[in-house]
Amino acid sequence: MLELSLDELKNTATNYEKLMVPALFVSWAERVLDEAGVEPGDRILDVACGTGIVARIAIKRTGSNGTSVTGLDPNPGMLAVAESKMSTTEWKEGVAEEIPFEDESFDVVVSQFGLMFFQDKSEALREMVRVLAPGGRLVVAVFDSLDNNPGYRAMTEIFAQVAGEEVADALRGPFSLGDTEKLKELCSKSGLSSAKVTTHSGKASFPDVLTMVLADVKGWFPLAGIHLTDEQIEEIVQQLESDLQEYISSDERLEFPMPAHFIKASK
Repeated sequence: MLELSLDELKNTATNYEKLMVPALFVSWAERVLDEAGVEPGDRILDVACGTGIVARIAIKRTGSNGTSVTGLDPNPGMLAVAESKMSTTEWKEGVAEEIPFEDESFDVVVSQFGLMFFQDKSEALREMVRVLAPGGRLVVAVFDSLDNNPGYRAMTEIFAQVAGEEVADALRGPFSLGDTEKLKELCSKSGLSSAKVTTHSGKASFPDVLTMVLADVKGWFPLAGIHLTDEQIEEIVQQLESDLQEYISSDERLEFPMPAHFIKASK
């Protein structure tokens, strides 16, 4: 993450919450918590919580006022937005490789679409298990590969043409753990030999193509120091509207398949 001011981080996080969370993350949050079997009384840690959508839904599941749910993220801008949405929850700044909590502190640990970005993925998984209480449940979600995602596959190709391979590589990053065999190898390497890896169908749902493009351009590209001109954005949108025509409804809504893999383990 670049050295951005807190205001710049908050601005990016606000765009992330507005443009990306409704389109990609809300429905998956429900399913991650279903897989974890969250119930009233559970102490829950959301690793790489972002603006806190999983934690906020978990609060409803536990029937608490938020005190039994904790969100962890390295980005203070994301945490500031999360705090503005739910002030009673503990929002903690920190990285997954060094979770700042004692052993066996939580009954449930979840992480939605964060593992792909961790510096040391094995250590992060080991840390998640460390803070689980005996009998605790772990669920980690990652996106399937670009080969199975027509929307972002098309967008990555167009970004490469219009803005260059460096920008396209940034878009490829979220899909880097799409190979289930490699994901199983990572689990085994991390001491989660009994973990199950399952694939789940899902979809992205944007109000229009422009929103999909701006979700990346405004919602996280600034963290990577990537900035596009208005002309580049316009060209990308026009090409995407053509390439994804079969996924665009008569009211301009864009919906396409976006499957994900879940790592599920217990302690």
